[in-house]
Amino acid sequence: MNGNRTLFSQIMDYLPLSDFRRCIKRYRGNYRVRTFSCLDQFFCMAFAQLTYRESLRDIEACLRSMQNKLYHMGIRGRVSRNTLAHANERRDWRIYADFAQVLIDQARRLYRDDDFGVELERTVYALDTTTIDLCLSLFPWARFVKSKGAIKLHTVLDLRGSIPTFIKITDGRADELCLLDELIPEAGSYYIMDRGYLDFTRLYTLHLFQAYFVIRSKKDTQFRRVYSQPVDKTTGLICDQTIRLTGIYTHNYYPEQLRRVRFYDVETDNDLVFFTNNFNLPAITIAQLYKCRWQIELFFRWIKQNLRIKSFYGTSINAVKTQIWIAVSVYVLVAIIKKQLKIEISLYTLLQILSVTAFEKISIYQLLREMTDTNERDDDYKQLKLFNL
Repeated sequence: MNGNRTLFSQIMDYLPLSDFRRCIKRYRGNYRVRTFSCLDQFFCMAFAQLTYRESLRDIEACLRSMQNKLYHMGIRGRVSRNTLAHANERRDWRIYADFAQVLIDQARRLYRDDDFGVELERTVYALDTTTIDLCLSLFPWARFVKSKGAIKLHTVLDLRGSIPTFIKITDGRADELCLLDELIPEAGSYYIMDRGYLDFTRLYTLHLFQAYFVIRSKKDTQFRRVYSQPVDKTTGLICDQTIRLTGIYTHNYYPEQLRRVRFYDVETDNDLVFFTNNFNLPAITIAQLYKCRWQIELFFRWIKQNLRIKSFYGTSINAVKTQIWIAVSVYVLVAIIKKQLKIEISLYTLLQILSVTAFEKISIYQLLREMTDTNERDDDYKQLKLFNL
């Protein structure tokens, strides 16, 4: 049945359109819109993300070349560069931010039992910020330094499935710590951070919410050792201490005891020191949790390489936020499809396949299963034969 429909329309079938319409209604997205609806806009921008279109003119040319297939792809309005540019400038970006959150909630339910490298029942989040450079003359609202523009993506990543649960988009001058101000802590969850987020007032707020944190220490942090636990130094652990802060202000900002774990990473030849408010986990688990923080670095690298968020189709803040949130929606949607179809290939490979087959009329399940079987056979051929049977 799906073999008679384009692959793109089959992908879009996984969207919860009733939730999307509620998001549109919430912000009156289709008010006085006659021909090119918010759904048309989303489909066009999602198509651009999936097929790596570089500009609005590129999107227009590609879709118009397949004019007879657009209706069956779900695009009802007439596609033109000016119409799409106007929609990106005028339609409220919060429509797509809210809809991305709907997809994120769905993806987190699918990936909640996945392993992320540490045996832990609680939810573990990694926090970090990435910077996307912009031309200041084209994006004057995104001032970073005197002669340079940029925006920052402040992100909270659920390590189970590498699903972004929270994203805040700011100009380049915004402090990384604003992410902690926006965060609503979940009791019992773990928040893994680099030392750029070392602010003891905000960390104490996490502690009061009964959330746990693991954060890398700064060298000039003043403290007094209260007690030392024995450690197995063959694992790379150097010390496991209970401490109190003794700085002029920090002892007031965080008045309770902290745990200090020092670990030598043989792979990177780094001596790492962590602060945490969790006194129950083994010290080696604390070090392993921080190592898992690199998943968010890989996430940033992946989306920059595979989604269109480094070159933008519009220059206003609304157009930029719209494009980023639709890009996030596409990323999460592909992750949902991968999980629901039980496809073993990577997200990168999956996107590469979808990018060149968007107009093909073949069952998405059949195509991806064939690719999975082919990859498995190729892997078998690469194995050395120990016996000739």
